[in-house]
Amino acid sequence: MQNDLLRIFRIGALPLLLACSGLAWGDSLAEKVTAPTPARQAELLNLVREDCGSCHGITLKGGLGTPLTPAALKGKSAKALRDTILYGRDGTPMPPWNPFLTEAEAGWIVQMLQKGLP
Repeated sequence: MQNDLLRIFRIGALPLLLACSGLAWGDSLAEKVTAPTPARQAELLNLVREDCGSCHGITLKGGLGTPLTPAALKGKSAKALRDTILYGRDGTPMPPWNPFLTEAEAGWIVQMLQKGLP
């Protein structure tokens, strides 16, 4: 009986937790990034085009750094991409951007890159 109650709690708790978090069954956490203000979005898009583009290519199709196109990023986890933006990559020229970006902003950038920049 105790195991049955535990199983019901586990099965029933997940939908409740998802409902409270605002996520649906098919959603991922990466899809629920809070968008920055329109002014900050413009700043972030400029940062990606100018600063990221200086290594990843002005069209983001590659250069010193790898391409940042939706096709090139397909299959990569949003969390891993966000962490790369925030903390850089040791042993490579990829710097950490966490002094300049919040986790939410880095997540928003990842979303934009995965969709294709406007």
